[in-house]
Amino acid sequence: MSGDIILRDAVPPPRDGFVAAVEAIYDAAAVPERWPQALQEIADSFGDVGAIMIYQREDGGFGSICSPRLEAAQRDYEVGEWWRQDVRFSRSIERGAIARHDAVTDRDIASPEEMRTLPFYTQFLRGHGLGWFGGVGISPDPRVSVALSIQRSDQKQAWTEEELDRLSRIGRHVENALRLGIRLINAEASQWALSDALARVGVGVFLLAGDARMLFANPAGQALLGDGLVVAHGRLTARSETAREALQARIAEAAFGDAVARSGPPQPVLVPHPQRDGFLAVHILPVRPAGGGPVETLLAEAVAIAVVTSSKADAPADPALVRDLFGLTLAEARLAALVGAGRPPREAGEQLGITEATARTTLKRVFQKTGTTRQSELTALLARMVVR
Repeated sequence: MSGDIILRDAVPPPRDGFVAAVEAIYDAAAVPERWPQALQEIADSFGDVGAIMIYQREDGGFGSICSPRLEAAQRDYEVGEWWRQDVRFSRSIERGAIARHDAVTDRDIASPEEMRTLPFYTQFLRGHGLGWFGGVGISPDPRVSVALSIQRSDQKQAWTEEELDRLSRIGRHVENALRLGIRLINAEASQWALSDALARVGVGVFLLAGDARMLFANPAGQALLGDGLVVAHGRLTARSETAREALQARIAEAAFGDAVARSGPPQPVLVPHPQRDGFLAVHILPVRPAGGGPVETLLAEAVAIAVVTSSKADAPADPALVRDLFGLTLAEARLAALVGAGRPPREAGEQLGITEATARTTLKRVFQKTGTTRQSELTALLARMVVR
């Protein structure tokens, strides 16, 4: 296809893009049809062509969402079967498992010679005026794998380490928003009113006012209320003093506008839940509704959405929580969660799509970072991570 499908001069220059991108991300959290524009905002924040999000569902099927400026290239990728020659995709999992950071780019995937000669680079990418990419893996749910990729023009230089670090930060906000968004996408929420769609979602969802007053709770959320997470005087709170203070702080951050975008990666609040012999993970999403319609009517008073998931004693730990608590990369955390649940390194590697040798190399880094030396110690550490 012609190289002028992508207008190189049409890419807007960087502006106060990080805040704008994060606000667009959270706009899309409860309204899945806004994700293409949110992805474009992410790409615009780097001055790049576009972005694409690829996710693997629990049933093994794949889905993707791309920003408007990448639609032609994405159609060619699928119809022309360029995915068969996409070394970025085939190598990202294995190479990403040994990377020091979550974000990767072409130099982590292919050699300079391969980038000069492989048809995927010379024909597909250059045919669409595309060059370097930056990608980051994110984990909105233990059963769903998501990759966010930003594509830049072939006229721009390679990604810098500073840009990849910023991409990692944006990826964490996408992950946070997708804790609700990916479930609404899978539930085909666009066919339902928001209240009906949230009722179909299998995780707890609470719409909150700035003072933590509960405006709405879906059935799954109501079922999680008890001796850990509670509603007192109409406000969502926790019995544990530490969790209560953290929850109040997260809700206040969400109500404080751009501060949530400029701060570090979003962090969950872990609420002890003795009745379930585990804990609840509460993720706070700021609400930035725009325009009118039934979605905004439901969200009119809300400043935050609390998405609540429950740990399960017989299941691997949530990789995102393991990453956040122990300072691992996401690839390391995914392996740690499986090995900590009793999987041998070989079996864990097969489940993650990496070789046994890569799994063992990654596990050594996990042991070093967590201060453990064997699988049994890692298992014990993950079992008590809520009180860390």
